[in-house]
Amino acid sequence: CLNEAENIGRWVDHARESIAQLAIRGEVVVADNGSTDGSQQVAHAHGARVVTVDEPGYGAAIRGGVAASSGRYIIMGDADESYDFAEIPPILERLRVGDDLVMGNRFAGGIEKGAMPWSHRWIGNPVLSMTGRIFFSSRVRDFHCGLRGFSVDAFRRMRLNTTGMEFASEIVVKASLASMRIKIGRASCRE
Repeated sequence: CLNEAENIGRWVDHARESIAQLAIRGEVVVADNGSTDGSQQVAHAHGARVVTVDEPGYGAAIRGGVAASSGRYIIMGDADESYDFAEIPPILERLRVGDDLVMGNRFAGGIEKGAMPWSHRWIGNPVLSMTGRIFFSSRVRDFHCGLRGFSVDAFRRMRLNTTGMEFASEIVVKASLASMRIKIGRASCRE
C-alpha cells in the first residue's frame, strides 16, 4: 500500500468478506510502504493488520508483508482495489492441491476500460510476458498481474531479491527456473 486511503477500506472489507465466505482462518495484512495520506489508519480501522515496510518499492513491500504474515498461503492483490477478491477461492484451491504459484491473467479475465494504460495493455505487458515465456520456458501469459497466490514455502525457496516493480517478473522467473508448479488462472482488472 502506498497512499491508497481512498480505496484501502473497501479493499480490506472485500478481502475479509472472501475469508469469511471461505470459512477459513485468515488475516488481511497491509504492507504499508510509506503512505502519508492516512492509509494505515483506514486499513487498521477496517480490520487489517498493518505492517510498516521502510524500504521503498513494490517488491520490498511484498517481501515485508510476507515476512510478517502467519499464514501457510499468501494471496496478494494491489491495494488500489483493482482486483476482485471474489476470485480468491480458485487460487486457494490450487494452492491446497500443491501448486506453488497461482498467477492471475487479466487478458483472460477481463480488463475494464481505463483500468490499464493503452501502452501497457497492448505493448509493454504483452512484450515483457512473451519475453519471459521465451527465455524462461514459462507458461505465464500475464507476468505483471497483481493478483497471485503462493505458498510461503515456495516463496522462501525462490529467494527473491528485487525491491521495485521488477519483483512481479522475478517471482515468475524464479518459480519457472526452479520448475515449481505454476497454475495460471483468471483475474479481472477494474479501474
